[in-house]
Amino acid sequence: MVRRLVMMFVLALAWSTPARADDISASGRGVVRIVTIAVVEDEVVGFGHGSGFAVAPNRVVTNAHVVELADRYPGNVVIGIVPSEGDKSFQGKLVAIDQQRDLALIEFSGVRLSPLTLFTGLPADGESLIALGYPGNVDLATARSAADFIRPQSPVRSQGGFAGNRMLQGTNVLLHTASIARGNSGGPLLDRCGRVLGVNSAITRADEGDSTFAFAIAGNELAAFLQGAKQPFASVGIPCTSVEEQLAQERDADEKARIEADAKARADAARSADEREDTIAQARARNAAARENYMAGAAVLLVLGALALGGAGLLLSRERQREAIWLAAGGGVLMLGAVALFVSRPDFDETKILSIPKASAGPAVPSQSALGRMVCTLVPARSRVTVTAVDKVDLDIGADGCINGRTQYAESGTRWQRILVPEQEQSVSVLDYDPGSRIYTNTRYLLSSAQMEKARALRSSVPIKTCSADQAARAALATQQQALRAALPQVYNEKLVYSCSPAASGPPTAAGGAAAAE
Repeated sequence: MVRRLVMMFVLALAWSTPARADDISASGRGVVRIVTIAVVEDEVVGFGHGSGFAVAPNRVVTNAHVVELADRYPGNVVIGIVPSEGDKSFQGKLVAIDQQRDLALIEFSGVRLSPLTLFTGLPADGESLIALGYPGNVDLATARSAADFIRPQSPVRSQGGFAGNRMLQGTNVLLHTASIARGNSGGPLLDRCGRVLGVNSAITRADEGDSTFAFAIAGNELAAFLQGAKQPFASVGIPCTSVEEQLAQERDADEKARIEADAKARADAARSADEREDTIAQARARNAAARENYMAGAAVLLVLGALALGGAGLLLSRERQREAIWLAAGGGVLMLGAVALFVSRPDFDETKILSIPKASAGPAVPSQSALGRMVCTLVPARSRVTVTAVDKVDLDIGADGCINGRTQYAESGTRWQRILVPEQEQSVSVLDYDPGSRIYTNTRYLLSSAQMEKARALRSSVPIKTCSADQAARAALATQQQALRAALPQVYNEKLVYSCSPAASGPPTAAGGAAAAE
């Protein structure tokens, strides 16, 4: 176990300077170069290339004109898919094409890509947009051989502004000013969060110094094409919030919570002071009453003692010596009792007065209202949504951090936390449940292939996947998660915040990644 922990921290140190999370770079991992090679009698007679992007792990979208020859001469044209990462290219086949919309869908195998997400809204006038792709003029300037066109490399990004909606040959298009060239055709036009707004397809002519504008097939046209091809795709409608804006909101929320906590603490202190004053006043009154009772009792005993002594003297004058002695002794005892009662009257010391104890907040364990089946609803105002559209999450929460009866979460202060590192996706999710507030959070990091390999190496050091009552195994899981958390980028890509409430009876549904296979 010690050896495993040492290896885990070595891996964490090797990854201790992670890059900042970048939504555009994350989307770029799903962008590909599309290459077409025309062959006649084993001789290459034509070569072309464009761009595309994944809408499923094994399917990409591009322009129809990029693969037009493959549609026209399927037996003589090979379609190549060149990912932005890795060291291989893959052969694809055309599965759907729409010449009117200038869109095509290509299927391939041998690698799984990270699909991009469509934004169902519209960009605002002048909004900053980003184009990704493989412009041919860059290739001509940098390529040293034909092999460079099928060598994986990251796409080129350019930035511009939204210039309006237009119709181009009956198709809705977005007009923008991001610089694109031949070769960008089929590549995505993105918002700041890396969601697809459209598919770059054409540029205006720049005669006699005219400004150049670009056209991108609008997202609604792309959605209609994919629906017609029966191709599922991810989409979100929540407007983009930058990481900086989200972090500022979180800081403001934290500051507001701190101010409210300080105000509550001051109010509690003032209330405690008032309660103490009331307690002291009540104690002072009780003390005064007790002193008066003691002094009254002492006075009564003193009078009775004096009467007894007077009676003893009277008996003695009548030569009743025996009775006089007993009566005098009783009188003496009464006098001594009066002195003792007077001396022992209670004093008042307010430093020994304790405040009235407050009602206990209960033990630091989850209350029953925070356990069991929960329905967790997304809180958009507290979330940063980029690529995931999950409005609700169902959780079945056990008191020992067992979620949905199969995924063990580790203790993290007063919360339960689990970091998921899937085998088939390029993302790491930090899942967190706070029983006190019943808030469930999914913080996602979209990582490169190299970063995912390191994350999987860290994850494999403590192979606990199912729920466990073994305290040692759970402690090892918590240590592993600390190393994983330290190795992640400092800034996340996506943060989904859910508010949970008890669910109606019935079997739980999917948990939105809470119990996904690792």
